Amino acid sequence: MRKSLTALSAALIIGGAASAQKVAFEEYTLDNGLHVVLHQDKSAPVVVTSVMYHVGAKDENPERTGFAHFFEHLLFEGTKNIQRGEWFKIVTANGGQNNANTSDDRTYYYEVFPSNNLELALWMESERLMHPVINQIGVSTQNEVVKEEKRLRVDNQPYGNLFTEVKKNLFVKHPYRWAPIGSMEHLDAATLDEFLAFNKKFYIPNNAVLVVAGDFEKDQAKTWVKKYFGEIAKGPAIKRTHIEEDPIVKEIKAEYQDPNIQLPMVVTAYRTPSMKTRDARVLEMIAAVLSGGKSSRLYKEMVDNKKMALEVASFSYSQEDYGIYFVYGIPMQGFELNDLVKEIDVEIAKLQTELISERDFQKLQNTFENQYVESNSDLEGLAENLASNYLLYGDINLINTQIDIYRSVTREEIREVAKKYLNSNQRLVLDYIPVKDSVKK
Repeated sequence: MRKSLTALSAALIIGGAASAQKVAFEEYTLDNGLHVVLHQDKSAPVVVTSVMYHVGAKDENPERTGFAHFFEHLLFEGTKNIQRGEWFKIVTANGGQNNANTSDDRTYYYEVFPSNNLELALWMESERLMHPVINQIGVSTQNEVVKEEKRLRVDNQPYGNLFTEVKKNLFVKHPYRWAPIGSMEHLDAATLDEFLAFNKKFYIPNNAVLVVAGDFEKDQAKTWVKKYFGEIAKGPAIKRTHIEEDPIVKEIKAEYQDPNIQLPMVVTAYRTPSMKTRDARVLEMIAAVLSGGKSSRLYKEMVDNKKMALEVASFSYSQEDYGIYFVYGIPMQGFELNDLVKEIDVEIAKLQTELISERDFQKLQNTFENQYVESNSDLEGLAENLASNYLLYGDINLINTQIDIYRSVTREEIREVAKKYLNSNQRLVLDYIPVKDSVKK
């Protein structure tokens, strides 16, 4: 479910740019526990209305994986007052666009409308929360939709199972060990009562944050929020258990054969701390040093100088409980996967033993300054950041202060964090290769 309507997107960019450096917002909580965040920006006649629920793949029964992502689809089926199949028609007919996405940690829905349709957006999201129609027709329909999505985006996509294979090997106990798309067998086996129970447990006002961002009048918005959301019953408190993984103390070796690829890939993946930690931010900066553009260390050395890799990159994937630091490479002809691993380790060792230069450090700081401005430069991204900062980080004002964390990171800290997490005895090495019978075809 991807967005379109480029005209509205352009309006968002124009509208958000002026306030990118400082985001003003007001927040409060309804009696039923729904947290509400309002960000007013009258520079363009557009308003974003979004709801983020604190439910993702990690909240699923291990025998019923895929539920959170399934609900991302299911809750567009219709409500008591929105007939089945009418949701998208209503949005489009009123000049809007909408979308949803699911991660391991949360599910996010949003609408973008001309500002005169804020009441409509609030009503629709309250309907999704209060009056969803969950029946066998909708479940069966969306089951086929999800299966087709899995075929297109995972099963038949080159390297489509890469992320799934990394998670499966890197996590043993924690529910991050499965991907949000989940198991089609689990979804097939699920009963309607199980879907109803999942909705009742997680889609409740005290497990959500509502964000309104854009061109609106605050008093009017508050009146509508109370009107449409205030009477929704508060749900029972959700009991969450944090499952801790044992430390990785020995390199994990794994292999996966993908029938959709011709070129092998090697991945080294490290389990890293929660996105709430300072170290998680430092790891993001380390990723930028290693592979942030064509002048980065890995690209310059392995692609340009030694011509041993067709592609090489690293990134830090931050999540609520744990993160994953990825490094991957595709070898040029004449080089083996292990050759890339050895060269990647050389560059990581440099980070662990040497301070990056003052010049590179300044470039790094500039990069993160630019990323910070970009992340809040349109209303869509800003609304999601406000929701995430409140629901997942527990600090909504990170929208304004997170850049100060990056600014305070030192060259010495970069070296120490690389030493702490990026060691060969703490990682997975995954050979992601073509099906062996077809390697030489």
